[in-house]
Amino acid sequence: MYFLLNLLGVFVVLGVVFLCSPNKKEVKWRPIVSLIVVELLITWFMLGTTIGSWVINKIASFFTWLIACASEGIAFVFPSVMANETVDFFFSALLPIIFVVTFFDILSYFGILTWIIDKVGWVISKVSRLPKLESFFSIQMMFLGNTEALAVIRDQLSVLKDNRLLTFGIMSMSSISGSIIGAYLSMVPAEYVFSAIPINCLNALILVSILNPIHVPKEEDIIYVPPKSEKKDFFSTISNSMLVGMNMVIVILAMVIGYVALTAGLNGILGVIVDGLTIQKIFSVMFSPFAFLLGLTGHDAMYVAQLMGIKLATNEFVAMMDLKNNLDTLPPHTIAVATTFLTSFANFSTVGMIYGTYNSVLSEGKSAIIGKNVWKLLVSGVAVSLLSAMIVGLFVW
Repeated sequence: MYFLLNLLGVFVVLGVVFLCSPNKKEVKWRPIVSLIVVELLITWFMLGTTIGSWVINKIASFFTWLIACASEGIAFVFPSVMANETVDFFFSALLPIIFVVTFFDILSYFGILTWIIDKVGWVISKVSRLPKLESFFSIQMMFLGNTEALAVIRDQLSVLKDNRLLTFGIMSMSSISGSIIGAYLSMVPAEYVFSAIPINCLNALILVSILNPIHVPKEEDIIYVPPKSEKKDFFSTISNSMLVGMNMVIVILAMVIGYVALTAGLNGILGVIVDGLTIQKIFSVMFSPFAFLLGLTGHDAMYVAQLMGIKLATNEFVAMMDLKNNLDTLPPHTIAVATTFLTSFANFSTVGMIYGTYNSVLSEGKSAIIGKNVWKLLVSGVAVSLLSAMIVGLFVW
């Protein structure tokens, strides 16, 4: 019974997102079905085979190495901070952006990244029927995170039309950052974190195809390469990359502080109206029907709905800490769906981070497309997390 309820949840989520789509007639279902089949196979491969787990760990190790290199630079300037066992979000997740942006700009300078985008994007686009750049971005953001991934392709973004810019904003709600995978693994089971990462990215492709379907002519489905006249010398390029990265850190920091503070202020107002009422509790009630569709029993469904509300209103770290303290009392299926749902950046703060990134790497006029479509970003982010949790839930009981 609970398996069938879980399976029904997949169709309900897709149906709700379809109802939210302003361009229903443009939705193409064949590539969506193909992507669902692919992610079912990937989920089985990762959760059912040792080879799958080994592959994911090797990929994660590369990005862990990148973050370790970034930490060396941070430790040179802030040795006392980096020596602590617990490192603040600013130092562990934001400052590494400077090095990550610089590293991938070096790859772009020598044409390596452009080649990878073109070839890998071509393979994924054959399955998803989406343009090469969107297809590659879904893979790129698996470990880079939304802000870093957007910064890496900023040259590409600068020449896109608004409808495609919105696509990247919507997809960015479903990523995580390689810099915080270690923090996740200290709280929740690794196999579900690593399963959620690629599934989230495929589901981002699926839901953006429903929520914001676009058609890109073949002549526009190209990877932008800046003309040689615009190409600076190597050291000027990497110096500029570092400044771009630092500007992103400042903008994102302001957005995160502001949104978390606004949530606290709203909770204070709600508490005056009704004692103990918070935005997290409101969201948990709203999410409770979807929690039951994860194939959960009554008590577990309400607990996971509470975690969903905490994540959306604050962030996944707060929710994961709560889950960590209850792992011993929960059945495997509940742990699997809860962990998978929490493994993404889908919350209000992330909307601010994406808007801030667009504002820092593009013109203010182009970043307005995010501000006008905040609801699409939130619907997509929550739906991707739900759909990923439901897919994983089908394989863990």
